Amino acid sequence: MLDYLEEIFSTLKQNKLRAIMTGFSVAWGIFMLILLLGSGRGLQNGMENNFRGTSKNALWIWSRRTQVAYDGLKAGRRIQFTNQDCETLARKFKNDIDDISGRFRLRGESAITYKKEFGTFSVEGIMPEFKRIQIVDIMQGRYINKPDIDQHRKVAIISLPVQKALFKDEEDPMGKYIKIGGVPFMVVGTFKNPKNKDEKQVYLPLRTAQRVFNSNNKLGEMAVATNALTVEQNKQIEEEIRSMLAKRHRISPDDKQALGIWNTLEHFKQAQGVFAGIRWFVWVIGIMTIVAGIVGVSNIMIILVKERTKEIGIRKAIGATPWSIIRLVLSESIFITAFAGFFGLVTGMGLLSGVSSVLKMIAADNQGIERAFFNPSASLSVALWALGILVIAGLIAGYIPARKAASIRPIEALHVE
Repeated sequence: MLDYLEEIFSTLKQNKLRAIMTGFSVAWGIFMLILLLGSGRGLQNGMENNFRGTSKNALWIWSRRTQVAYDGLKAGRRIQFTNQDCETLARKFKNDIDDISGRFRLRGESAITYKKEFGTFSVEGIMPEFKRIQIVDIMQGRYINKPDIDQHRKVAIISLPVQKALFKDEEDPMGKYIKIGGVPFMVVGTFKNPKNKDEKQVYLPLRTAQRVFNSNNKLGEMAVATNALTVEQNKQIEEEIRSMLAKRHRISPDDKQALGIWNTLEHFKQAQGVFAGIRWFVWVIGIMTIVAGIVGVSNIMIILVKERTKEIGIRKAIGATPWSIIRLVLSESIFITAFAGFFGLVTGMGLLSGVSSVLKMIAADNQGIERAFFNPSASLSVALWALGILVIAGLIAGYIPARKAASIRPIEALHVE
């Protein structure tokens, strides 16, 4: 084994520049493959972070103005959802819906005070089921529950940024009273929004918020989590809900603008499909780059065989077998591809790790980066597979020159000048 290594090094030393350039092309190929795979993963992570904290099969339903006159009613009419809409959906689609929640948001940001502290934050009235649609992490206490709704309790749960603004990390907010628009609400829980940790939110029981802030039974939005397993099933439920609401509010079947529905599962699957295409494209580009390097290895091995024709003839004349000649050439080919490939692999993985660390530091101050490009990485298993493929390609690249070398006749080789 040592003799083979010494011979390989001796041969490569005689052609340093050619060996370096060939090795560089192989290293560059796997380096670019790892870099492209990591970048694709970073973009996909950013996309998935946009859906983090939301049920993957959710429907977000909101009302707008009609665009088409219908049933004696003029165009431009504002559609207003109510609690009855939510209750009707829950009853009519009980076999298709896992969770449903009405949502009432106070217009603009509301002034909230605690003792001498003051701030303006987003305030929403929600149902207990909203927790399984818009997912948050409860840090202290509890979420809004059914008795809060039924008994119109004046309780609130607040996000960590609101807690920090009002309580300054000096007091435990649990059981304390904050004033929203001058009305006291007892804090019963704190939460962290995994999608946007800096969002300043306050959640109230829906019916309490409607009563206190004179909304009667009006809703600004409805959120639904279906039990659909496919995009087609979720889309079917979406269309049936749209049709039912259109009938309730006397909206023309041709009016597609009066009701807005965001189908999370549909858009999530679309985004996944885009990134699946990107991954295939990356693999094709990366493999073509590696192939270019392998062709270079094959070419250099052909040249080396031609230059060493006389030496190979002498080896065969003194008893070297065709297999020993093939093994010698293949060893050199594999050494170049494996060494250069490993160097490219380590360099690519190292660069991705460095970029990922920098992005995590940036994300600590600007979470928006997490929803665009985050944690670019290539799994070790994929990297090792790529390296394995590279070594196999090295075998293939060296086989043709090796066969050519093994077929050299000693008498012909000794006459080569």
